[in-house]
Amino acid sequence: MALYFRTIGLVLLVCALLTNCVTTRPENVTQRKDEINNVSFLTGKPGGIKLSDVLKKDPSNNGLPINALLWRAALDIASFVPLDDVDTFGGSIVTEWHQPKATPDQRLKLTIFVIGRELRSDAVTVRAYIQNRLGTEWVDSGRDEALGRKLEDLVLTRARELRAAATAETVN
Repeated sequence: MALYFRTIGLVLLVCALLTNCVTTRPENVTQRKDEINNVSFLTGKPGGIKLSDVLKKDPSNNGLPINALLWRAALDIASFVPLDDVDTFGGSIVTEWHQPKATPDQRLKLTIFVIGRELRSDAVTVRAYIQNRLGTEWVDSGRDEALGRKLEDLVLTRARELRAAATAETVN
């Protein structure tokens, strides 16, 4: 009996989804095809995408969603610390904890976010997290804002150097 109700429920769900896949036609049938508003197959509201367009590639969205020079510069600057997670399309770099030899009771972890397509100062954010050793345990000390700003400046300087080098190569 339970299997019967599951089957009926599944059939109703499939029918409901399929009836929402219909696009509405405007009254003016002579209107061009590209001017017809799509209706969402989930909500039935205008402004959705057609079910047939879900798996199509968008040719206008080629390349990285972030500035390539800033991304490369951020990788260069973060290279002194082992990398933990790198997300090219999300624009984030997370490092592992790094313990400098000069300060054995302190360690550092960086998160770098490249959030823009343009080479601008607000397109990169660096957060430097610090931990101090107390006995045998590491205790969070918060973020070092000054170090984060210095690293942002280094990333921007390196990106400008990369841009200048690329410009010089294309001129010669």
